[in-house]
This record gives sequence, C-alpha cells and structure tokens, in this order.
Amino acid sequence: MTVVRELQPSLRFDPELLLLAQGPAGGLKAAIFDVDGVLTDGRIYISERGEDFKAFSTLDGHGLKLLAQGGILPIVVTGRDSPAVRRRVADLGLTHAVYGAKDKLAAAQPVLDQLGLRWEAVAVIGDDWPDLPLMVRAGFACAPAQAHAETRAAAHYVTQAEGGHGAAREFCDLLLMAAGQYARLLRGHLDTLDGGTH
Repeated sequence: MTVVRELQPSLRFDPELLLLAQGPAGGLKAAIFDVDGVLTDGRIYISERGEDFKAFSTLDGHGLKLLAQGGILPIVVTGRDSPAVRRRVADLGLTHAVYGAKDKLAAAQPVLDQLGLRWEAVAVIGDDWPDLPLMVRAGFACAPAQAHAETRAAAHYVTQAEGGHGAAREFCDLLLMAAGQYARLLRGHLDTLDGGTH
C-alpha cells in the first residue's frame, strides 16, 4: 500500500495582505490580466513577417487554470493582438479575452457588464500606464516587480517575481489563498492532475 504524505501549504502571505486581497466586498469574482509585461517579460520579437513569438511561463499558465478552479474567473485584456497570444489564451481554455485594446477601460467594461460584475469584485494585474484605469477601479490591484514606477505605486501589492517569470502565478496564489481555496487545490493535486496544458 502506498503512503501519501499530507502536504500543508508552505507559501505564506502577510495576513493584512490576504485581507486586502479579498477585495472591499469580501470576495473577488474575476481577475484581469495584461499580457505584455505580465504574462510575458514585456519584450516583443518582430521580424519582417511581424510578431513571431512570445515566451510564456508554465507556472503562470497553471496559476490561471487554478484560479478558475478556485472560482475566480481569469480575463485577458491586452493592448496588442498576435497569433501567439490567441494561441496561449486558447490553450489555457480562457473564455474571456479582449485583444488590441487601445483603451483598456472601454474594452474591459462591457465584459464585466456581461458577467454582471462590479469593479470592487475584480482584481487586476498590470505593468504600465494603459493598465492604470483598470487598477484604480479594481477591488484589488497588483503589479509585477519590473512594472513602471507609477503602476507599482497604484498597486495594493507588487510581486517579488517579474512579468513572464512567475508574477502572474504569485498573483493567482495570493488571490486563491485570500479566497480560502489554495490548500484545497493543493490537496487535490496530490491525487490527480487536471491533464490540461500549462
């Protein structure tokens, strides 16, 4: 008979931060993610054929999937559009995404309206000025470590990790822990993985 060791979460966040990450209404329902500088390191590779590829973290990808399993809907709102981003969003099974959004507030608002969500029930992670209109309205705002100074100043929390290198996963872990879902999801992974693309 195989003995499975019981795992307790080793990740820790400050209790005051966890309270803040619940949002002012006491429970976040969705999280908006920028792509360049959040899900990637912000570098854009352009050849004569256009934008060829982007590098994404598997840690971040699994974090977005866990977030959905924990009852917080991931939404992508990005200022750029490329086949690489669309492929990544599709691979992760994300159903709500807006591409090529020059005005991110104008792009995000109809999505939230469709879902019946108020800004106080939404978390946002962004790295630059185009994300600020979302961040200042959100119930909880986050920025990656390498984000622009004004974006970091607008955030309730700045991740230790940089964009494209685990910042989005850190954001997801924080939201899941604040929602009381982190330990349950960790225990569930001791029995089976979800089999999806990370």
